[in-house]
Amino acid sequence: MKIRIATRLSPLAILQTKEVIKKIQRHDPTCICEIIKIESDGDQTDIPLHMIGGKGLFVSKLEQALSNQIADIAVHSLKDVPASLDKKFKIAATLPREEVADVLLLRDKLNRSDLSKNLKIATSGPRRKAQLLGINSGFNIVPIRGNIQTRIDKMTSEKLDGLIVAKAALNRLKISHPNIYIFTEEEMLPAAAQGAIGIEVIEENLETKTNNLLKSINDNLTFQATEIERTVVKALQGNCLSPISALCKIKDQDVELKVRVSNQKGSEFYDQKEIFTLENKIQALEDCVEKLISNGAKTLIQN
Repeated sequence: MKIRIATRLSPLAILQTKEVIKKIQRHDPTCICEIIKIESDGDQTDIPLHMIGGKGLFVSKLEQALSNQIADIAVHSLKDVPASLDKKFKIAATLPREEVADVLLLRDKLNRSDLSKNLKIATSGPRRKAQLLGINSGFNIVPIRGNIQTRIDKMTSEKLDGLIVAKAALNRLKISHPNIYIFTEEEMLPAAAQGAIGIEVIEENLETKTNNLLKSINDNLTFQATEIERTVVKALQGNCLSPISALCKIKDQDVELKVRVSNQKGSEFYDQKEIFTLENKIQALEDCVEKLISNGAKTLIQN
């Protein structure tokens, strides 16, 4: 059997695709995996994504490859995949989740106590920006784009005090930085599906030999947790402009779900925590979303 795998060109995307290939070939050593490298629209510009169409810019061309039968599956950083997918597509599997935390790379001699100062910190995401301003409204937040190493290099060239990245990306790329601060969940709750690798397929192709193989490599806990997180974002009609955080932890059948929404300035926040069991997942999510909406979450994320 041969599987054609669509991926973006970034070093992280290629590395994640190779992780998927290792999993596939561990379950079926005879499977031939071909990498289809695609330059996404999001990779062709340095303009902040929320100004030009959002996270879907990282996904659309890979989905075109699926639709045009150029590829059989597409590999994504799942946090970059919009929560509302076209009905034609489906996330069929996830790999075991990496660390979910956001981290702050700091210039030399700065530490946690310096976060009370008016530092110049780079991030392009509204979610991270809002939570940073919630920590200190005096931060000078500047937009930044590019792959991880490019952004790290800009810390020096653009004289930044700090840069926010996902701990998962550093771990996967084995990038070390001499001065790292790891945010607590109370300080900065991560994006839905952060740290997870998702595999997307055409839904009508689910009953295939390829899909059976994807089922065998799927990490069910990661799949269920990220599905819950993405369900909340979808229910709030969230997009790349929306300062929404969601983190789901599952142990045995017990579920803890944390959701945070804010306005764009980070001056108003609403936090919600739900404890339930997987057996009651559907009703619990309905109740969670109802509480969020009744407490003004939809209005808050638009302000």
